[in-house]
Amino acid sequence: MSAKVSPALPLALMSHMNNPSPQPLRQRIRNYWLLLRGDRPIGVLLLLWPTWWALWLAAEGTPPWHLLAIFTAGVWLTRSAGCVINDYADRWLDGQVQRTRERPLATGAVSGREALLVFAVLMTVAFALVLLTNRLTVLLSVVGVFLAASYPYLKRHTYLPQVYLGVAFGWSIPMAYAAVTGSVPAVAWLLFMANILWATGYDTWYAMVDRDDDLRAGAKSTAILFGSADLFAQAVIFSGFLLSMVLLGQRLALGATYFAGLAVAAALLAWQFRIARTRQRDACFRAFLHNAWVGLSVFAGIALALALR
Repeated sequence: MSAKVSPALPLALMSHMNNPSPQPLRQRIRNYWLLLRGDRPIGVLLLLWPTWWALWLAAEGTPPWHLLAIFTAGVWLTRSAGCVINDYADRWLDGQVQRTRERPLATGAVSGREALLVFAVLMTVAFALVLLTNRLTVLLSVVGVFLAASYPYLKRHTYLPQVYLGVAFGWSIPMAYAAVTGSVPAVAWLLFMANILWATGYDTWYAMVDRDDDLRAGAKSTAILFGSADLFAQAVIFSGFLLSMVLLGQRLALGATYFAGLAVAAALLAWQFRIARTRQRDACFRAFLHNAWVGLSVFAGIALALALR
């Protein structure tokens, strides 16, 4: 004997599917936290270390505490904003990539409009912090906003988004010098160029994780550009970074302590090639994560060298 089904039931189900109930507040907060990559602090560290390199070098020691607080908070805000706008730009791609298919924008847990609003709020707060510094730093921050907002779209048009990421991540260096000294000397641009090389290298490890998926989806990266010569290209890039940092240490007469820190960084970079020699996804991702220790080693060398002067 079959049960009688009310014609109102299918209509009710369809209405629920088209107008789902709002997410619980706790889940919504979690979705925003994931959108900001709050669960993945590696990006904060990779942006923080060169910012602190510049602050310590510009101040020739421990920088003023208010500037240290402003730039440290600014690092978190701008990195989080960068993740949001990156996911917004990549919402066409992330669902096709194994590593990113569960991101909130890719799954629809957060809407595009919500993401843009979060991005605007984060950048507004970051800009408000910059207003506590000087005029030159404020002017430089306008360029920083453009870099952060435009970076995610590069992978559609060029094979060099990793280089552009280095520019965006390194822009805190001239800003730090401007905030501390009121100018951006030549040595700041040398450090800036070193950071571009370092960021290009570590983000190429990251791009190697997604290379197969990116090829299928039509995205571009240095990992795709380098192809089978990727490990050789990485060796050239990281060697350029180390050479730039050697020149920096010589120019500023930072001494043996600095070069000891740089030697540790060089050993860590060499170890990354051993980790990623198979080019497997997990291995390349571990090599990418390893760069947090590289940044710390360089910072320790700088801070100790300046403290012992």
